[in-house]
Amino acid sequence: MTTTLVILSIFLCFFVSPHSSHADDSGYTSIAGPCHPEFPKDHGAHPGYRTEWWYYTGNVHGESGERFGFQLTFFRRQLSPPGAEKEWPKPGSAWRTQQLFLAHAALSDIGGKHFYHAEQMARGALGLAGVRSEAEPQSQVTVFLKDWAARLGPSSQSLEAKTDDFGFSLSLIPGKDPVLHGESGYSLKGRMPESASCYYSFTRLEVQGDLALKGKTIPVHGTAWMDHEFSSAALEPDLMGWDWLSLQFEDRTELMIYLLRRKDGTYSTASAGTFVDASGKITHLDREAIRLEVTDHWKSPHSRASYPAGWKLRIDSLQLDVAVVPNLEDQEMQTQETTDVTYWEGSVTAKGSVRGKPVSGEGYVELTGYAKPLDAPL
Repeated sequence: MTTTLVILSIFLCFFVSPHSSHADDSGYTSIAGPCHPEFPKDHGAHPGYRTEWWYYTGNVHGESGERFGFQLTFFRRQLSPPGAEKEWPKPGSAWRTQQLFLAHAALSDIGGKHFYHAEQMARGALGLAGVRSEAEPQSQVTVFLKDWAARLGPSSQSLEAKTDDFGFSLSLIPGKDPVLHGESGYSLKGRMPESASCYYSFTRLEVQGDLALKGKTIPVHGTAWMDHEFSSAALEPDLMGWDWLSLQFEDRTELMIYLLRRKDGTYSTASAGTFVDASGKITHLDREAIRLEVTDHWKSPHSRASYPAGWKLRIDSLQLDVAVVPNLEDQEMQTQETTDVTYWEGSVTAKGSVRGKPVSGEGYVELTGYAKPLDAPL
């Protein structure tokens, strides 16, 4: 499989519904309505859909006040439509599979002003990578690629990643139930109804565990965010990328917005968001409700791409007005060995007011399509 196909597969395939579905023209399962996910079953993999990811980001603090951001993401890419395996030559091979898994890990050492990242890729065969659903001793889904893993249990989750430069072993306790974005998880990503994903999040995960950095083990605590999406549809041709923000405020509210960028610099009307109050009540936000102004830029010395590096965010319906700034400028992911996509994924801080009261928080921002437009066809 060429790196070009991997790029398009992972970053141009926005996601679909597991329960209201049909086959699209390519033979992959496609969206046909609201998702209505069921848990814990839908924490697992959804073969038949072309692309899927489990996406963790978080901000943690050491006992001596050290600050870190972290990311661990697993991608599943289906290489051929359902049923294609029936045409494979006989006899079979233990290496033969329709599933390719890729993973990205990163650590932002905010005090040390250094960004570490790593990547892995393997076939979903011979125990190298995959998704396991286990009933005993408890209902648990494990997503793994070699020695990296995310485990989703009924009351807790865990993350494991180890690289030459850094690693982490973290336990995560959900503070709220999964949040379904859009209409029962049906999250529109374009003009056409099938340009959509099945999308839910754990918006507040309480984190405890250890980081490994420069030969030291650092106990940490903090909060994390988890996204799970899957689909078979391509990014529509007038779009070049997206800006995604997840913010966790000290008053135990959370906010997610995604803004799909057109090639003319405007945002698609399919852009949207979700606000979660302290009790877990969800407010869906459409494009008109979201006002995002870029206040600064940063030019990468690696890719030469220019990224937004500061934002003013207003949502009048929530009386929310906050400034968002990166905790570290250089948090650019370069993934030539897996997706070959360059994007910015980084820890941020937010400060401002909600309903006239001061508010502060932490979060993550993802910026795609700045180093290179994500506009090639599948």
